[in-house]
Amino acid sequence: MKKCRSCGATAFRSFCDLGMSPPSNSFLKAERLNRKEAFFPLHAFVCERCLLVQLEQFQDPGEIFSSDYAYFSSYSDAWLRHAESYVATMIERFGLGSDHFVVEVASNDGYLLQFFRKRGVPCLGIEPSANVAEAAISKGVPTRVEFFGADSAQRLAATGRRPDLILGNNVLAHVPDLNDFVHGLRLLLAPSGLITIEFPYLERLMAENQFDTIYHEHFCYFSLLSVEAVFRRQELELFDVERLPTHGGSLRIFAQHAGGPHDASGRVEALREEERVNGLDRLEAYSGFAERVRETKRALLDFLISAKRAGKCIAGYGAAAKGNTLLNYCGVRTDFIDYVVDRSPQKQGRFLPGTHIPVLAPEHVAETRPDYLLILPWNLKAEVMAQMSHIRAWGGQFVVPIPRVEVLP
Repeated sequence: MKKCRSCGATAFRSFCDLGMSPPSNSFLKAERLNRKEAFFPLHAFVCERCLLVQLEQFQDPGEIFSSDYAYFSSYSDAWLRHAESYVATMIERFGLGSDHFVVEVASNDGYLLQFFRKRGVPCLGIEPSANVAEAAISKGVPTRVEFFGADSAQRLAATGRRPDLILGNNVLAHVPDLNDFVHGLRLLLAPSGLITIEFPYLERLMAENQFDTIYHEHFCYFSLLSVEAVFRRQELELFDVERLPTHGGSLRIFAQHAGGPHDASGRVEALREEERVNGLDRLEAYSGFAERVRETKRALLDFLISAKRAGKCIAGYGAAAKGNTLLNYCGVRTDFIDYVVDRSPQKQGRFLPGTHIPVLAPEHVAETRPDYLLILPWNLKAEVMAQMSHIRAWGGQFVVPIPRVEVLP
């Protein structure tokens, strides 16, 4: 690391070293299996000044979020329900209607804005991956194909309509130029407007050993204290915060221009104080995570080795980015897992990066009847277990690897 993405400091401590790993969404076609594959250090550091946890950048965002990007939000039913609930809540709480304007940054395939559109609220998506944006446009969601930052915000603001609500779900971690991105939010936002940003919560990542959410697309990992410092620097103030169960535990922050119309809820100060009590304002709190990660790896390998020695068949569910971090860090390949299934047609027929485990359609599970189904997107285990409940008919069991290995009937 050369300097902190938030405060510009140059002193860091190691937070978690996951070795060398390929980009987590760089799924391979069969013809590329015997060719050279890029691996980069996957090593998270914590800034000694502002305590922002972050990765060094090895790829340009244009390489990551290309026209062949593999992640489509709409393939998760739970995530769609989360999006629809958010839209209903925002309309009710802030009185949004046909005379308001909503912009989503990193709007993916229109998974969320489609619900604003159905409720008659004008909206616009901003999405850098052209293939994903096309899916949104096909749903009737207006979408601009570009990266968001100060320059694009100025162009949008110059059109004369500034949004009453800007939202970004699981995008802040993906931004290499953090201050430019948040500056863009300020430039675009209407004077009395509000911003909501959701991101996986660093405190939960640490408490639940969620090291698999560390991958090259995620440049930063936020506590409330560290994210508030970024927004304050751009003259944006947080007036509310909510804890969410998504992605193993997330925060949704509410921001406005400094001195804006929304009263502080009290939850921001309460969470600030909780983080201080838990030591997140002190460097020492970040020092023990790496050993807990190593122990989680040992436990998963113990289970897999025992199962294979007992002659068991193991398949995986979900070709998720977090799963690719887990499998590559633990050295798990087809010697342990025969295949992974995924609902996304964009991933089926390809192979996981690094491990080269084949990705098949979910129907393949019923054809091969594995003894264990390892749920790689463990944050969606309830959804996955409901979809794949038929494995119980032949005595199949589910396995989740995080925060600890657990076999579920």
